[in-house]
Amino acid sequence: MTDAAIRSDSSALLKVHKQKEGDKVVRLSGNWTLRNLAMAPLLRHKIKKLAGNKNMQWDMEAVDVLDSGTALILWQDWGKQMPAALRMRPEHQRLFERWQSQQLTESKPKRSRVFLIIQYLQRTIESFRLQLLDLVMLLGQLALDITYLLRHPGAVPWSEISGTIYEAGVRALGITALVGFLIGIVLSYLSALQLKLFGAEIYIIDILGLSVIRELGPLLAAILVAGRSGSAMTAQIGIMRVTEELDALSAMGISHSMRLILPKVAALTISMPLLSVWTSAMALVGGMVSAQNTLDISYQQFFLKLPDVVPLLNVFIGLGKSVVFGLMIALIACHFGFRIQPNTESLGYETTNSVVAAITVVIMNDAVFAILFMKVGMP
Repeated sequence: MTDAAIRSDSSALLKVHKQKEGDKVVRLSGNWTLRNLAMAPLLRHKIKKLAGNKNMQWDMEAVDVLDSGTALILWQDWGKQMPAALRMRPEHQRLFERWQSQQLTESKPKRSRVFLIIQYLQRTIESFRLQLLDLVMLLGQLALDITYLLRHPGAVPWSEISGTIYEAGVRALGITALVGFLIGIVLSYLSALQLKLFGAEIYIIDILGLSVIRELGPLLAAILVAGRSGSAMTAQIGIMRVTEELDALSAMGISHSMRLILPKVAALTISMPLLSVWTSAMALVGGMVSAQNTLDISYQQFFLKLPDVVPLLNVFIGLGKSVVFGLMIALIACHFGFRIQPNTESLGYETTNSVVAAITVVIMNDAVFAILFMKVGMP
C-alpha cells in the first residue's frame, strides 16, 4: 500500500510503502542525478524528513542511474551515516564507500599530544638506527674494496680519484682562502679589543695560533667542503639514480662502491688535510694583517713568535682531524646519494639532509677530538 509518492518531471521517484508489520519502506527508483534533483526541490525536503526516522527502511535497488554528486547529497541528508536498513545495488554501494570511510577516519579518537610526540620520537630513533646501520655497511664495503685493491693495485680507479681531488680540493681553494682570511681578520680584531684593556697585545699570537691551527682551520675547511663538495656528490649520485645510470652500471657488472664511493672517500681523505693547512694559513695571514694594523705587531715578530707559542703537535692534531672529517663527509654524501628515489623531490630532500648531517657530524667529531686531546699539544 502506498501512502506517499513524489516524482520529478525527469523520472526520479520516491515512494513510501507501509508493510503488513507496520514498518515503512522508502523506495527510490528512476534516474537520481543532480539535474533531476535540482528540478524537484520538494524531493530533497521529503528525504530529509524521512531520514529523521532512524527505524525507516530504504530500498534503492530500483534506482537505474545514481551519480556521485547525488550520492553525496543522500549521504548528507542521512546524517552522514548509512541507514540501518538499506538495500542497493553493488555498483551504487561503491559511491558511498568513499564518504563512509572518510567518516570513519574523522570519527577516530584524537590522540593526545604526548602520544604524538612519543610516536614521533620513536620514528626518529628508528630512522636514525637504520641509517646508522646503512652507514656501517657502507664502511664495511669500503674496507672490503680497499683490501681487494691492495691485492690488485692495477684496479685502483686513479682517474676517478684524481678528478674528484680536483673538483673537491683544487676548485675549493678560492672560497676556503677567502673565508679563512676573513675569519682571521675578525678573530684578531675582536681579540685585540680585549687584549688592549690588559696591555697583553702580544698574546694575540697565542690566541690566533692555537685557535686557528688546532680548531678553526680544520673545522672551517670541513664545513665549507661539506656544503660545497658533499652536496655535489650526493646530487651526482642522485642524478645517476634518476637517469637510471646506476641500473646501467649494475647491468654491466660495475661495482658502485668501487667506482663511485671509493674515489670520493679517497679524494676527500687526501684533499681535506691540504685544504685545512691552506685555510689555516690564510686565516693566520688575515689575523697577522689585522694585528699589525690594530696592535702594531710587525709581520716579522708574528712569524718569529708563532712557532714558540704553538707546538708542532697541534699541526698534527689538525691534520688528523681533517682526515676524519673528509672520510665522514664523503661517506655521508654517498649514503644519502644512494637513498635518493627517482624523482626530483627526493633529490632535493636528500641533498639537504646530506649537508645538514655532514656538518653536524663534523662538529660532533670536532667536540670529541677537543675532549680527547684537551691536554695534548698545549704550551
